[in-house]
Amino acid sequence: MADRDTQPEQMSTQGQPKSQERPTRGEPVIRCRDLRKVFKQGTEEITVLQGVRFDAWRGELVAIVGASGSGKSTLLHLLAGLDNPTGGTVEILGQHMETLSDVARGQLRNRALGFVYQFHHLLMEFSALDNVAMPLFIRRMDKRRAREQAAAMLERVGLGSRLRHTPGQLSGGERQRTALARALVAQPACVLADEPTGNLDRDTARMVFDLLLTLNREQGASFIIVTHDPAIAARADRTLVLAGGVLSEDSAPGGAA
Repeated sequence: MADRDTQPEQMSTQGQPKSQERPTRGEPVIRCRDLRKVFKQGTEEITVLQGVRFDAWRGELVAIVGASGSGKSTLLHLLAGLDNPTGGTVEILGQHMETLSDVARGQLRNRALGFVYQFHHLLMEFSALDNVAMPLFIRRMDKRRAREQAAAMLERVGLGSRLRHTPGQLSGGERQRTALARALVAQPACVLADEPTGNLDRDTARMVFDLLLTLNREQGASFIIVTHDPAIAARADRTLVLAGGVLSEDSAPGGAA
């Protein structure tokens, strides 16, 4: 795939070139080259990713679409350093993940990345406040300061009155907004989101994604979103299609898969 600054301008849903709306400069937040992943089942080898080349630029929102089982979640795990590729390289903020120790890799993830999943993965025994503060606790930030930052982030996503509620006391949309607050509280360079609205009804999904777009533009983090929803893909800065293990630019109108 060509680098971002060599690609032709794409049109937004408002008819303006996306490169004018969201200029990208400097080094990419995430870069992968010739990424391969092969799984073994007995004597059989299953190639999920082959030769993936991809850059995510600061402040950019990228949608990745593809059929179920095409390897989208596998790609996210490789980009996050949660799994090791069979071949190729992944860089986060210029650091090669494969050269780092497990401890250094975890520290880089905590500093540079946020995560949002279809099923929120909140800790059910903790309050919304402490769930959101958890990445800051892991950094060993002073707990009072961490909770202040978490409360401010929950206020930003409209949950300032729900700080002490546990996930079981929150609606589906509130749980996903809490997960979004957790992903952004540490001001990561990039947020990786795996079907972040897939478990929500249409109206709630639209509301959560509108909030995601707002926070994306306000905080300047890049977002890489795996989605089956063509309405979400159409609102991304770029849409990429994963098929047959290959990641390519989508040429369909509106970014639909």
